[in-house]
Amino acid sequence: MQKNTENIIGHLLGGLNCYLRRCMFAILSVGPVPSHIAFIMDGNRRYAKKKNMEEGDGHKAGFNVLTSILRYCYELGVKYVTVYAFSIDNFKRKPKEVQSLMELMRNKIEELLEQESLINEYGVRLYFIGDMQLLSEPVRAAVEKAMRVTAHNNQRVLLICVAYTSRHEIVHAVQECCKEKLNEIQALKEVKVKNGAFVRIDQGRGGNDFGLLSRDSCKDHLNGIKACSSEVESAVKKDGLFENNVENHASSYSKAEITSNNGLVEMTEERKHKQDEFPFIKLVDVEKNMYMAVAPDPDILIRTSGEARLSNFLLWQTSTCPLYAPSALWPEIGLRHLIWAVLNFQRHHFYLEKKKKQF
Repeated sequence: MQKNTENIIGHLLGGLNCYLRRCMFAILSVGPVPSHIAFIMDGNRRYAKKKNMEEGDGHKAGFNVLTSILRYCYELGVKYVTVYAFSIDNFKRKPKEVQSLMELMRNKIEELLEQESLINEYGVRLYFIGDMQLLSEPVRAAVEKAMRVTAHNNQRVLLICVAYTSRHEIVHAVQECCKEKLNEIQALKEVKVKNGAFVRIDQGRGGNDFGLLSRDSCKDHLNGIKACSSEVESAVKKDGLFENNVENHASSYSKAEITSNNGLVEMTEERKHKQDEFPFIKLVDVEKNMYMAVAPDPDILIRTSGEARLSNFLLWQTSTCPLYAPSALWPEIGLRHLIWAVLNFQRHHFYLEKKKKQF
């Protein structure tokens, strides 16, 4: 009888807590609601030491807290949540600890896919961000399964950064850009310049796709430049406007435009850029190849344990993102911390939006 009474009281208190939480979220929703919140889940090991728990129990407690925080975010209306689960640098820890964390990650991924889980309740799509080749085979298989099974969900998004650092992400994006541009260059076999004088061919020295010209064509072009320079020099001398040596100008022009090497003349990148012939890497190309291209930049970055360091996390994406660093360790974070972070975001929202427009 007493046990049933306790269950009823617990159920009523849980319902009341849920009602009050939804009321607070309704009030917060009057102001701007962040679309994307990122978390650095710091302090799991310190929490275990603080509570005299066994090694690994701190991370288990941290996962339970993650489930609650995700529910709060999705109830508030936040669509994207990113969590820093495992850095590439964490592979430097003791092999036993790394193996334990990998096994814990695999088990928790399977729990997320259960029918009654938070993922299915809110229609969450899972993305795992990072270099998946660094993960063990069982974990990589679980990751691929999770992304495949949730690919049809479109209401909420959870991005889990594993085997990730921001520097690695940027290097990867640049490498992908170079591959794309190389493919574009190779596809340009014969592109003629507007006057038909220069023809790019795909027989460049050592595989380089620079436009090559014959020696005779080069001589004809240079002779034309010199003849034009002589006419210009005569004309400006008559008008008393000659101030600079035109011949030197023509010489510098030819050096800026073409360089000779082994009897062949190569067009420089400067001229190619002027003619929009040579594809080069732009900012949009790098951003397109980022791991995090599947989500907008975070509106709030929360790091627990009071640390104000980014620890190589989303360095590219957080240029205008406020950092909130509560002193609570990750397993200790609660609803009040999330509400305070959102209130702080709303207070500075106008200024942050103004800053974003300047980029």
